Amino acid sequence: MRPARTALWLRLAVALGLALVGPLPVGWSSARAPIYVSSWAVRVSQGYREAERLARKFGFVNLGQIFPDGQYYHLRHRGVVQQSLTPHWGHRLRLKKDPKVQWFEQQTLRRRVKRSVVVPTDPWFPKQWYMNNKVQPDLNILQAWSQGLSGQGVVVSVLDDGIEKDHPDLWANYDPLASYDFNDYDPDPQPRYTPSDENRHGTRCAGEVAAIANNGFCGTGVAYNARIGGVRMLDGTITDVIEAQSLSLQPQHIHIYSASWGPEDDGRTVDGPGILTREAFRRGVTKGRGGLGTLFVWASGNGGLHYDNCNCDGYTNSIHTLSVGSTTRHGRVPWYSEACASTLTTTYSSGVAADPQIVTTDLHHQCTDKHTGTSASAPLAAGMIALALEANPFLTWRDMQHLVVRASRPAQLQAEDWRTNGVGRQVSHHYGYGLLDARLLVDLARTWLPTQPQQKCAIRVVHTPTPILPLMRVRKNVSACAGRANYIRSLEHVQVQLSLSYSRRGDLEISLTSPMGTRSTLVAIRPLDVSGQGYNNWIFMSTHFWDEDPQGLWTLGLENKGYYFNTGTLYRYTLLLYGTAEDMTARPSGPQVTSSACQWLYEASQKPSTCGCSPRPRAPRVQSARPGPLRRSFGSSHSPGIYGSSGAAQRGLTP
Repeated sequence: MRPARTALWLRLAVALGLALVGPLPVGWSSARAPIYVSSWAVRVSQGYREAERLARKFGFVNLGQIFPDGQYYHLRHRGVVQQSLTPHWGHRLRLKKDPKVQWFEQQTLRRRVKRSVVVPTDPWFPKQWYMNNKVQPDLNILQAWSQGLSGQGVVVSVLDDGIEKDHPDLWANYDPLASYDFNDYDPDPQPRYTPSDENRHGTRCAGEVAAIANNGFCGTGVAYNARIGGVRMLDGTITDVIEAQSLSLQPQHIHIYSASWGPEDDGRTVDGPGILTREAFRRGVTKGRGGLGTLFVWASGNGGLHYDNCNCDGYTNSIHTLSVGSTTRHGRVPWYSEACASTLTTTYSSGVAADPQIVTTDLHHQCTDKHTGTSASAPLAAGMIALALEANPFLTWRDMQHLVVRASRPAQLQAEDWRTNGVGRQVSHHYGYGLLDARLLVDLARTWLPTQPQQKCAIRVVHTPTPILPLMRVRKNVSACAGRANYIRSLEHVQVQLSLSYSRRGDLEISLTSPMGTRSTLVAIRPLDVSGQGYNNWIFMSTHFWDEDPQGLWTLGLENKGYYFNTGTLYRYTLLLYGTAEDMTARPSGPQVTSSACQWLYEASQKPSTCGCSPRPRAPRVQSARPGPLRRSFGSSHSPGIYGSSGAAQRGLTP
């Protein structure tokens, strides 16, 4: 169906209130018209019994809790059509009138695409050029392994289309507690097999993280002793409930969630997580890992061909996710890469067809050397982060982001937009702070002292309608909440929340300049985005001001970069600063040998040693790797690492 006919069909269906009983029309996008399904998310404060009473009263089936605390429940009504262009107003009114219902939302389909670029199959570690020192600089993983680190005791879950849990290069590291099938609601995340093998994405990502070492099969995962799980959630109907449940699976057991998906990378979509998924992120970073915070590693997106910008993706531009971009073997920007201010770091992937790609596990117990896109970059970063967590299990989610900033290097990465920010760090919209270095990351992790609590300072800059000029600057002098409990001395994330109308949204370039002179492009021109809807309370995010002092004059830039005369109105603009009261620039720039009095030493009672530092939350148990025999087959239930027969670690040994 052609796009014009699709739009006409949708408008006609909406006007007639028609239900969709068949597959969605070709070209449908969640940004164009919501498709309502037969399930609701409902919040009640009285617990499970009240949710059951409510379900029986209104004819719902209670599918259970969304979060463990028993306030949010997933309800389904068998009498409602599975897909409809209009919400069910009868149930809406009944739920609204019930005094025990605090909040509810009929679920809508959310279009999510897997961020892969290429296809086929084939193997081996000599082909893993990004790990085996065949290119310089590589990701420096061999040097991290030489310290005896392999991801031992760290649990990673890949949120995707499932994981082939019996794969010869995965099964010994497979963790059923870190796995679930939210498409069919059963504990088995095995992918659904099809003639086109379309559901290979999760298995490929899992192998990058934790493929077994030295078993004579395929290649080696970055964290080859980590436990690996998979969540099947992309192979079916996707709703806010399913995304929230996937991101909330076993938050005290899973340390790292790796996600290589998001809204369509088509250069015109502006979409992000729903209410429940945003709540899942918040709960993850505040309660996950015993209060240290879950680590969400996210692929930045593959919309470069369409001039897309990952700041229009509310997952990868969240402050709670660690956004990872890609570079080629030759240090160039890949054709699919999206440039945006929310990207924090970069790992390798492929570029043009002649470039080598990523080696990993594939469906049907096979291997492939054809994995690519930012889909391939995020799991490599997740594996390196697992090595850092093994080195220091007490790192918080914010500690890890600080470490990643410091362990990323511009190296030989080629781009015209490299700039030096106000604290002397080079940063790029293509690469963030550069290529992630595993050895530097684990070295920094070992001696890192905890970051002070996160502070948030919100400044309302514009709250009355203001016409948008062809070239417009909005300036605001900011104290960064000085003299208050939430004072910020050193920045981490900076958000700009905007509500504006614009006649052709993709023509509007938006930038932000800090008091220290760092200019960050929040969104560049997107030629395919012809929407006249503007931005409605959309939050842009930049990491380019990391560790800068936020006090002083901030400048928001709005500029018409298109060929058309555009008009618009700026309704609201709020500047949101996140950071800490500590002067982070006073910290050493590299790994240091700290005195024993100021290291985090814990006894069995989990009390810190007398170092004058406040106690930290209890960390999930992460065991260090222990020497063991050389693994030569996949017949063992454990993955002890790369060791010689004597039991001593052979440092720098190539698998």
